[in-house]
Amino acid sequence: MSKRSGVVVGRPSEADMPQEEISAGQKMLSAVSGSILTSLIVAPLDVVRVRLQSQSVSTAPPISRTSSFLPSASFTNVPNLGVTACCREVFWVSNNAQYCMASNSGESAFTAITAATHTGSPSAASCAVEETQRKAFTSTFDGLQKIARNEGARSLWRGLSPTLLMSVPGNVIYFAGYDTLRYNKQSPIRNFIPNEYAPLIAGSVARVSAAAVISPIEMFRTRLQATSGISTGVFRDTLLGLRDMVRVQGFTSLWRGLTLTMWRDVPFSGFYWWGYEAVRDKLTDLRETSRGRTMDSPLEKSRVRSESRTRGNHTATFLDSFVAGATSGAISSVVTTPFDVGKTRQQVFVHANDFSSTSNSGQGSKAPYASSTGSAARELMPEERSMPRFLYHIFKTEGVSGLFKGWAARCLKVAPACAIMISSYEMGKKMARDVNEKSKDSNNL
Repeated sequence: MSKRSGVVVGRPSEADMPQEEISAGQKMLSAVSGSILTSLIVAPLDVVRVRLQSQSVSTAPPISRTSSFLPSASFTNVPNLGVTACCREVFWVSNNAQYCMASNSGESAFTAITAATHTGSPSAASCAVEETQRKAFTSTFDGLQKIARNEGARSLWRGLSPTLLMSVPGNVIYFAGYDTLRYNKQSPIRNFIPNEYAPLIAGSVARVSAAAVISPIEMFRTRLQATSGISTGVFRDTLLGLRDMVRVQGFTSLWRGLTLTMWRDVPFSGFYWWGYEAVRDKLTDLRETSRGRTMDSPLEKSRVRSESRTRGNHTATFLDSFVAGATSGAISSVVTTPFDVGKTRQQVFVHANDFSSTSNSGQGSKAPYASSTGSAARELMPEERSMPRFLYHIFKTEGVSGLFKGWAARCLKVAPACAIMISSYEMGKKMARDVNEKSKDSNNL
């Protein structure tokens, strides 16, 4: 490899070949159409992924039986045991709380279930177990079934509004930014990075820009999807929770999850674009070789690839981008699943503590986990550590399976999402290119 006039000269690429100009507006329109279609199709899988990864997180301290007769206001931090319906059916108590209260005196769910078991009332205990199992998912398909059956099919699209609000501007910045960094003649990545690594760098930089813009919406969506139940006030409660967080911690707290998002999305984007271009180049080479075209030199191979992408038919463009997007997306999603698990658990943990702190602030109580010597003296919870330390904690306590929890749901969501999004985007660009060519030809007449 040599340098000529400050430019890295490596293997000739399609980035160096002339291409028909596509306006920024046309790229944005292509990204918007792909974003809407992708969000509608893969939203249920995203809901299941978030539930699978966050269901084992417990942010409340253990409850002792001695607290059974505390006033009802003391139950702010009691975890959702999933037995509220059981209370209404077995104990005939008009109870709309998020946790079971067996009587108006404030008897706790643990005491009620234990008493029912020891007094020979199996219906209460079995009902409690059944209600708890109703919210525990063992697989992606199990999660889809239980959410649809117990919360309604519409709950599978919970968070669709913020997803659309996030994906449309995010993908416009992401895809248009990648094209600019990859193919613009003034791009430093095109001019100074070898072509073999340009997709890796361009994809990572484009993702950083997009993530910084959509981070507040990403936090809201994750919290909304992690909430189970059929209450119609989930959207409003989540929004109010964010408002309270901003009031207490400042406007910049909306970007608190940005570092977590970077841990997951930047490696994924780099691997994805690197794999996408490699797979698509291979598919193009195989198709052109089968047609009898020779590509002996790197320059000839680059020219044929560029011509295939700009002049090829719509079917070839769709198939190449769809297969390459699905393949690269699946591999990249599996490789980066540990970062996704860590991000989801830490965001859900912070959400639970924000809720508890807000509730306690009105009662003059301490935040959960705060010791008598102050929050500065307490030991950090695993979820409050840095991402590498937290992932190591998951590995020690749950093994490799804990790091890859929800990998199937993530892969089933990401692979088709990448395939649909990139093929829609490439098809949109190709149609825009065809329109520009026809317009240019008509002007020349």
